[in-house]
Amino acid sequence: MLAGHRRQEIAALVRRRGSVRVADLVERFGVSDMTVRRDLEVLAEQAVLLKVHGGATAIGAPVTDEPGFEAKSLVQRAEKEAIAARAAALVAPGTAVAVSAGTTTWALARELLEIPRLTVVTNSLRVGEMFHRRKRADQEVVLTGGVPTPSDALVGPVAVAAIGSLNVDLLLLGVHGMSTHAGFTTPNLLEAETNRALAATARRLVVLADHTKWGVIGVGTIAALEDADVLVTDQGLGEAERALLAERVGDLVIAPSP
Repeated sequence: MLAGHRRQEIAALVRRRGSVRVADLVERFGVSDMTVRRDLEVLAEQAVLLKVHGGATAIGAPVTDEPGFEAKSLVQRAEKEAIAARAAALVAPGTAVAVSAGTTTWALARELLEIPRLTVVTNSLRVGEMFHRRKRADQEVVLTGGVPTPSDALVGPVAVAAIGSLNVDLLLLGVHGMSTHAGFTTPNLLEAETNRALAATARRLVVLADHTKWGVIGVGTIAALEDADVLVTDQGLGEAERALLAERVGDLVIAPSP
């Protein structure tokens, strides 16, 4: 295959998947590691993609870009469900947990419905609605109040004030992006503030983030990578990224393939 044709295919893969790994491209095209890295360098110089350690990602959206809940719920659904099931295994009956807004934590809420004697604090309209519909007698749900965002998170001073009077055993946090220098981030500054308040109430922080969140940066930082006691992700995360995260977070958990 000519270099130009191969680079066109790499660019199409990045647009379709959001990211690619060098090792996968080597196997796919039957060329050397050095050839693939040279292709990525050329495409990065042409602003077609962003070259990262071990591969490349699509050119990022602006740090303030905030897709709506419905749009986000359509992507990586199988991975999010696998992450949710694995994260739910960390929740013991009879504990108090906080659940942030997001599509991965929304998938998690379905798993939490099966755990007895939970107290659930959430700033997610979707999560609150799910628990309200089921109305288990042995579960208590606290909805923070606040102003809704495009991702159906309740944020702002009302939410922060309510959260400040509470204490929970565990925060199960969904994020927009994660990176080495920015940590766990969101494109909404008020949501970042509200999530920081949730983190301050919790004894332990569990972050739920599928592999496409790697290298994505939002304008507001919620926490550093080192603040996560557990990070639950999926098998799409590359080996290099796994090694890097394993050194930074308390415990890196890879959910089994869906």
